[in-house]
Amino acid sequence: MAASMNGTYTPRPDPLDLPLKTALVKMANGISPASVALAHVDWLTHLAVLPSKQAALSTSALIKAASWLNYVARSTWKPDTPHCVEPPPDDKRFTHAEWQLPPYNALAQAFLLTQQWWGEATTDIRGVSRHHEEVAAFTVRQWLDMLSPSNSPVLNPQVLRETARKGGMNFMHGFANWWRDALAVSAGGPPRGVEAFRPGEAVALTPGKVVHRNGLVELLQYEPTTAKVRKEPVLIVPSWIMKYYILDLTPQDSLVKYLVDQGHTVFIVSWRNPDAADRDIGLDDYLDAGVLDTVAAVQRLCPGTTIHAAGYCLGGTLLAMGAAVFGARKEHPLKTVNIIAGQVDFQDPGELGLFMDESQVAFLEDLMAESGYLDGRRMAGAFQLINSKDLVWSKLLHEYLMGAETPMNALRAWNADATRMPARMHGEYLRRLYMENQLADGEYRFRGLPISLRSIRVPMFVLGTERDHVSPWPSVFKVLRLAHAPARFVLTAGGHNVGVVNPANGSLANPKATYRWADHSLDEAAPADPQAWYATAQQERGSWWACWNAWLHHHGSGNVPARKVPDVRFDGKVVPAPGTNVFQE
Repeated sequence: MAASMNGTYTPRPDPLDLPLKTALVKMANGISPASVALAHVDWLTHLAVLPSKQAALSTSALIKAASWLNYVARSTWKPDTPHCVEPPPDDKRFTHAEWQLPPYNALAQAFLLTQQWWGEATTDIRGVSRHHEEVAAFTVRQWLDMLSPSNSPVLNPQVLRETARKGGMNFMHGFANWWRDALAVSAGGPPRGVEAFRPGEAVALTPGKVVHRNGLVELLQYEPTTAKVRKEPVLIVPSWIMKYYILDLTPQDSLVKYLVDQGHTVFIVSWRNPDAADRDIGLDDYLDAGVLDTVAAVQRLCPGTTIHAAGYCLGGTLLAMGAAVFGARKEHPLKTVNIIAGQVDFQDPGELGLFMDESQVAFLEDLMAESGYLDGRRMAGAFQLINSKDLVWSKLLHEYLMGAETPMNALRAWNADATRMPARMHGEYLRRLYMENQLADGEYRFRGLPISLRSIRVPMFVLGTERDHVSPWPSVFKVLRLAHAPARFVLTAGGHNVGVVNPANGSLANPKATYRWADHSLDEAAPADPQAWYATAQQERGSWWACWNAWLHHHGSGNVPARKVPDVRFDGKVVPAPGTNVFQE
């Protein structure tokens, strides 16, 4: 590795190493075998020299075995016998009524007790580093999830009932489903059904035009639907690892359309899908093109006003960096900063942090050194691994064992529309933000300029989602104490995507949607403990969209006549939304 002037590292793997490492990356789906092995060696060697822990585990195993045997004996003649152990709240594998009947209740309880024991065996081992403990516990959970009786065609009562009902045809249908998926994966193609959700035809339908373009992004502006609009426009910066149209799916669940209909002038960034020629594009280039240049473009198109800037996921991280740049330059183009499920402090990034150590990052850098980019499917694989119960094994049960088909929908089709990341940018992002936490520590330099989140002084709206595996809400919450600004923090039910795409009204609105919120001023700062915030935050029914819209109105400056979207020509042509970047594969 060679150090660059700004303190980051430029990967320079030896060409002799590349063939072997590339083969390993493909076999391990991008996970460093050395990283996993080191974690398990650390865990096992420390466990081997702790007789007290071994004794505690032996005692626990005996108690659990006795408890299980007692449960089996009593439940055979008393079906309502209390369980030995209850599954975690997010584990729905054994909630079906058939799992409460013998002998399947005994199987479920045996598995849950085994899972509990392994949790004890992989935690609280004196001498094991926190990171290695988390990796060991995570990999053991993956093996247990794979071996769960819910995944077995001969142990799952739901599968057995379906097999009897259909005379085994569920397995024929399941094999057909598996074969279609296997062919799609081997050919590198998209999942079946995504062709029905092409942008501009079934999704990304809100009328608008491309009004600005640079080397990395297109900037879309949407046509107004009201006679008057709010004075301050809304600029949305999505993550660069996703296509923007998750925020403009169908008309029934489009956040963009909702904002336009509420009287906002809406702009959104659509990232270009990079290729091997873009290997040397860095993180500062993304900040420059995705935030600083687009803010300047919106200022030219809407002169005489400031901007409500919003960033989703990594777009929120990038926006916070951009706001810090404006603060360092003593510039004031932003009215508010709105961070939607985005982190700025990566000290506790959740289970994604399992894939962040020197071995893992170097492994990815070597992979990217050959191709010049990281394929988005590698990232998707990591996300699936983190939430394997819901994203992998539930599909095995539903589609391959039960023989059912999960209908494609707009969100799932978008999720399959992956993008790439340039090698240099992704390496800098992993090292400077995840591993070194430069942004939160005030050590990040943008093209040599020191920037600090403390320089953010405009009001902030920050959204977290309760079941977020990508940006855990306690990590998102930390920005409230890093920036020097009044803020509203909102915590909505749902996950990283479903919690954000949460229509306020219409046929796709969730009648059970809820969110919590609290305002924090400079004189009355947010508590340091996110759980303390949770205990006192006000709970509301409905979508967070309405909460955000009301907050934007409160922090606005009144109405102006609706702004007509200008006809900006590129190569002599006006480009309608959704633009051209969204179609790049």
